Amino acid sequence: MNRKLLVFLCLALSSIISAQVVGTITDAQGEALPFVNILVENTYKGTTSNDDGYYELNISEPKAYTIVYTFLGYKTVKKTVTIDTFPYKIDVQLEEESVTLGEVVLDAEENPANAIIRQAIAKRKDNLEKINSYKTDFYSRGLIRIKDAPEKFMGQEIEIDGLDSTRTGIIYLSETISKLQFLSPNKLKEKITASKVSGDSNGFSFNNASDVDYNFYNNTIEFGNEIVSPIANNAFSYYRYKLEGVFFDDRGNLINKVNVIPKRDNDPVFSGSIYIIEDQWAIYAVELDITGIQARIPAADILSIKQTFSYSEANKLWAIISQSLDFSYGFLGFKGDGRFTAVYSNYEFNIPLTKKDFGPEVVAFENEANKKDSLFWSTIRPVPLTLEEKTDYVKKDSIQLVKESKPYLDSIDRKNNTFKLGDVLGYTYQNSHKDIRLGFDIPIGGIQFNTVQGYTASANVFFTKNYDDFKRFFRANASLQYGFSDDRLRATGSLTYKFNNTSRRFLTLSGGVSTEQFNPSNPITPFINSLSTLFFEDNYMKLYDRSFIQLNYSEELFNAFRLYSNLSYERRNALFNTTDQVFTNEDNDIYTSNNPLDETAYGVAPFETHNIVKANVTAQINFGQKYLSYPDSKFNIGSDAYPTLVLSYEKGFGATNSDYNFDQVKARLYQSFNIADKGRFRYNLRAGKFFNADDIAFMDYQHFNGNQTHVSTQGNYTNVFNNLPYYAGSTNDAYLEAHAEHDFNGFLLGKVPLLNKLNFNLVVGAHLLATPDFKPYQEYTVGIDNIGWGKWRFLRIDYVRSYQSGFQSDAILFGLKFF
Repeated sequence: MNRKLLVFLCLALSSIISAQVVGTITDAQGEALPFVNILVENTYKGTTSNDDGYYELNISEPKAYTIVYTFLGYKTVKKTVTIDTFPYKIDVQLEEESVTLGEVVLDAEENPANAIIRQAIAKRKDNLEKINSYKTDFYSRGLIRIKDAPEKFMGQEIEIDGLDSTRTGIIYLSETISKLQFLSPNKLKEKITASKVSGDSNGFSFNNASDVDYNFYNNTIEFGNEIVSPIANNAFSYYRYKLEGVFFDDRGNLINKVNVIPKRDNDPVFSGSIYIIEDQWAIYAVELDITGIQARIPAADILSIKQTFSYSEANKLWAIISQSLDFSYGFLGFKGDGRFTAVYSNYEFNIPLTKKDFGPEVVAFENEANKKDSLFWSTIRPVPLTLEEKTDYVKKDSIQLVKESKPYLDSIDRKNNTFKLGDVLGYTYQNSHKDIRLGFDIPIGGIQFNTVQGYTASANVFFTKNYDDFKRFFRANASLQYGFSDDRLRATGSLTYKFNNTSRRFLTLSGGVSTEQFNPSNPITPFINSLSTLFFEDNYMKLYDRSFIQLNYSEELFNAFRLYSNLSYERRNALFNTTDQVFTNEDNDIYTSNNPLDETAYGVAPFETHNIVKANVTAQINFGQKYLSYPDSKFNIGSDAYPTLVLSYEKGFGATNSDYNFDQVKARLYQSFNIADKGRFRYNLRAGKFFNADDIAFMDYQHFNGNQTHVSTQGNYTNVFNNLPYYAGSTNDAYLEAHAEHDFNGFLLGKVPLLNKLNFNLVVGAHLLATPDFKPYQEYTVGIDNIGWGKWRFLRIDYVRSYQSGFQSDAILFGLKFF
C-alpha cells in the first residue's frame, strides 16, 4: 500500500477508535456548523466542532449523561443519553434562534441598547473581579493559509511546501495542550504538555495562552493596538449601539444581542455584536471584527474574534469556554487567511493561589512535549481535525522525512551550488547535511560616497556552521572596502561562537582596519550622507582611521540581567578630504574639512596618531522581564510596565599619549508604554561623567545624535536631536540627555471630522541636553505620522523648534519608514 495513504488511514482510524462520543452538527438545511460548543451539563468538560461540523467528546465512563450543544444564533439542544459502549454516535441538528424585539419595552427617551450597555459598564468591574483565580486545561490550534503565492519575491524564488498547483495551501499548522494558572489581575502561567507543528517533528508551536488572552471586561484589549472594549468606561465616546433583539438561553436567562457600531472608522474599536445577560449584565458571547487599520497591523485586512461563555452553577459566574480568531491578510503580493482556535475546559475557580505561585516564567514546555504521537493527539484533541488539516499533517510529515534524508539534501545542494551568471554579485555554497554555508556578497548598497574615500565599493565573505536545533553556531565574516579617491583597501573580520540558546552567551573576536565616524552611534547613514554630499555639498560625515583587534563577550547571567563586555587595542589615525566631486555646484560652495572640531581646519588633524587600550563593561537590567522556557531555549518578553536600565563603565588606558587615558561611568533609562486608548509614550534618559579626561581624543568624547539633513529613517525620535549639529554638544565632562515623545495614535486627530478619514497620528516631543560647557539645549516637536495611503504609511512630518538661551532656529523634518 502507498505509504502516504497508509499513514492517512492510520490517523483517521485512530481518531474514530479513540473518540468516545462522536457526531456531526448541522443546521436545518443540512449545512455543517463549525465552532459549536458541546459540554457535559453542569461541567466545563467539553469540545468544539470543527469546520466540517464534526466533533469528538472524550467521555471515559459508561453511564447517563446530559450533553449540551450551544451555538450563537441557534437554539440550545440538550441530549440525555445512557452510554454503555464506545464509540457512541450522536448527530445533532440545530434550529435558528428567534431574536426578536417583541418583548422589549421601548423607552422613548433612550435607546434601549444604551441602557443595557450602561448597566454592563456599571457591572464591568464586579464581573471582572468574580474570577480571582483559576486553573484550567487549554487547547490551542493555529492555522495560516496562503493564496496564489507569488513564485518570486524581490528576485528570489519562494519555495513553500504543501501548496497545490495554484500555489495555495496551509503554510502553518500547529497545536498545543496546556495547563493554565491565573491570578487576578494579570498573572498567567502556562505549562505546555504537548506541542505539534506540521512538517517539523522537532518544532515547538508559537501558540500560547497569553497571546490570546482577550478579556473584554478590561477597558482596553491589547490587539496589535490598545483597542477600546465595547463596555469600557469611556465606550460611549467611541461606539453607538443598537439592540438587535433578545432571546432566552437554556437556563431561562434573557440574552440581549447588541450591535456595536464605531462612531469613527479609523478609531481603535471593534464592530459586530456583544451579547449581554439581563440583570446579571455579564457577557454571554462576543462576535466582533476589527480592521488592520484600526488595530495598526498593516498586513491584516480584517480580524474577527468570537468568544462564548458558560455558566458555573457552583461558582455563580460566567467563564469563557471557547474562542476563535479569524483573519485575512494581504501585503507585498502575499495574501491569505487563517484561524487561531482556543478551548478552555475543566476549570477550578477561585482556588488558593498567591503571587508566590507565579514568577517570571510565563510559558514552559515539558520535556518531550513535541514528541507525542498521533494516537495521543487523537485521544486528547478537543477540536477534531478537518480533512484539510489531516491531509496537511500527512503530506508535510512525509515531505519532512524526504527532505531530511541525505540523498535529498545532496541533490538540492548540487542544484543550488551550481554557479550561475546571476551569482556574480553573490554566491552561497551549502552542505545541508552538515549544515554549513559559505560564500560571498557584493552589495549594491556598498557603493557609497564620502569626501575622505570618494566612491567606495565593498565585498563580504562568510562562513557559518550550525551545530544543533538550539541555535549553537560558529560564524566567520570578512568585509573588504575600497576607496577610489584615497586609493586604499581596508579589511575587517570577525569570528563568533554562540554557546547556547538559554543565556545566549556570545564570544566574538574581531579586527582589521576601517573608517569610523567620531560618534560610534553613526548618526548619519552612508546612504543619506552620499545624497547630502553629492547633491547638496553637505559632507556631514566625519571619519577617522581605526586599526584594531577586539574581544567581545555577552551573556544573560540571570533572568533580566545581561552583561556585555569588550576589550580592544586600537590605533587611530586622522583622515582628510581627498575629493571635491559634486553633482551640482550652483552656489560654488566647497566641502567643509573632515575635522569635526573646526569645519574650516583643512589639513589639520583633530587628534594625534596614537595607540590605546579600551575596556567596557555594561549591565542591562530589563525590569519586569518575563520569559518562555523551551527545552534548551529561553525567549525573553519585555514588559511595558517597567523600564530598562543600562549601567556602563568605560576605561581608556595604556595610550601612547597619556593625556588620552580616561574613565567614564554612564547610565541610561528608557521605556515605552501605552496609556490606555490615548496613545503610546516613550522616554529615554542618559547621564554620565568622565574622570581624568581633560585632554582625551575627540572620538572618546560623549557624542549626541544630531541631524542636519532634515531627513530621518528612525521610527521614533527618542534618541536624536533633529535640529542640532552632529558634534555641537560633544563633551568630556558630565552630561544629561533626555527625550520624551507621545504618539496619540489617532486619539486626537481621529475625532476631528473629515481629518479623521486620513488616519493620521499626532506626535509631540520634548528633548533636553545639558553639559557644564554647553548651556541647556531644548527641542520641541509637533508632527504628523502615519501619512500615506492604504497600507502604505511610510511618511512622518515634524516641525522642530530649538532653544538655547532663547530661540535658536526651527526646521521641517521628513521621516521615512518603509517597514
